[in-house]
Amino acid sequence: MLRVHFSAEDLLDIRFAAEPMPLVELCLALAAWQRTDRPGVFARWRRQVARELPADARPLLELLRPDGDNPGFVEPPVRDLDAALDAVREGGRRLPYEDLVRAASRSRNGGDPGGWLRALWEQDREAWALLERSLRSAHAALIAPRWCEIRQSFRADVAWRTRMLAGHGIKATLAGTHPDARWSGTTFEVPGPPHFETGLGGHGLTLIPSAFWTGRPLLGRLPDGSHLLIYPALTPLPLVAPAGADGSLDALLGRTRAAVLQQLTDRRTTTELARDLGISLPSVSEHTRTLRAAGLITTEREGKAVLHAATGLGVDLLRSGG
Repeated sequence: MLRVHFSAEDLLDIRFAAEPMPLVELCLALAAWQRTDRPGVFARWRRQVARELPADARPLLELLRPDGDNPGFVEPPVRDLDAALDAVREGGRRLPYEDLVRAASRSRNGGDPGGWLRALWEQDREAWALLERSLRSAHAALIAPRWCEIRQSFRADVAWRTRMLAGHGIKATLAGTHPDARWSGTTFEVPGPPHFETGLGGHGLTLIPSAFWTGRPLLGRLPDGSHLLIYPALTPLPLVAPAGADGSLDALLGRTRAAVLQQLTDRRTTTELARDLGISLPSVSEHTRTLRAAGLITTEREGKAVLHAATGLGVDLLRSGG
């Protein structure tokens, strides 16, 4: 069972991550792929992974567990891929041997981390080079081509739960991260292995929805000592419409305007919208003006930046429009 003890200070210091993390998503994808209780919606995705996962990425399967209890050093919560790979190497310098024993316990080695795993612990240069190649190769095959959809899933979930937080409070919002989640006083509980119990110690909690994970929420730590909770996003990856796909929302708003609204499940500047959608700044301004007049987004100034975000009506329209 997962048991997380909150203090009053912790309950006042809960936030959402700004973006998905590439290596966190990669490790959860590979862990989830190994599970035998995958929902039917993932059946086609599993077949794709079986075809697309390169041979030089398969050593990762010796590290990543189907239950998501992965060695923390291999999935740092860092938003940039190169910086995340640097963090993997830095974390590896302090690699606990127990992490490798736990990873090997589900492998053919029967709990004895020999060969490549032991070489990692012994700081063998070739073993660490193999790990970086494996991570880069798996990311290029499984995450990079789907990054836009992963971000869509992430942002839609954050937008929805932010509204739930405003309407029902933090306890209901956290309880909604898993069907079996519950509260016992100020302790958040979710049944199921592996057992993990901790207090947040007044450091707060960061919430991260995952497009791949469907198991029990997972708890990790950030470099500042605070915790993060990774949970299944409302819309898993196979149900996210590819960017630019035709649909009722495109027909209603126009493809570019619908794409602008989809981007605004998280606050974005005019410049960020222009960059991510590949359109001009004047075009972004025109589309945001129209969406704002329809009550679908809000616009506010922070210093020199102009920030746009979807309203509750805008989020409801995105959900109903697929």
